[in-house]
Amino acid sequence: MMEKVRVWLTAVVAVSILITLAQSLIPEGTLRKIASMTGGLLLLIVLLLPVKGLDVGDLKLDYGDYEEKIAARQEELQSDTQEELSKLIAEKTEAYIKDEAAALGIDCTPVVTTKNDADGTPCPYSVELDCALDARLQEDLSKNLGIPKERQVYHGTGKSG
Repeated sequence: MMEKVRVWLTAVVAVSILITLAQSLIPEGTLRKIASMTGGLLLLIVLLLPVKGLDVGDLKLDYGDYEEKIAARQEELQSDTQEELSKLIAEKTEAYIKDEAAALGIDCTPVVTTKNDADGTPCPYSVELDCALDARLQEDLSKNLGIPKERQVYHGTGKSG
């Protein structure tokens, strides 16, 4: 391979030297312009000789590995997006519950668990609260957030008002 490159570079240099020599010997005028054009074409042919011997049929482009990597990366990003969305929904739901409880005079810290619904969207699934059971709050969570009373756990350590 290196031998072929060496021979090719030698040919390019030799043709360049011959063209330069010919141009310096030919007087100004039409003949010099013709010689310059002919020399340029000859140099172009010598430069393109390696392309002539190139067998494009042997050139194989294998994108299968890249397709697999792209698919894996897309799945990873989708999973990360789902996790972030789930976290965000849990945080916003916890803030809503804390505000609703405060409006009812209840001091509590909710911990919300999410679960994906049929179309893959994370939704509030259950909640644990560190306060005593309050029927008004329980009804509010059931009605407004869709968390049934069975999935609401009250630990009874907070202050209920």
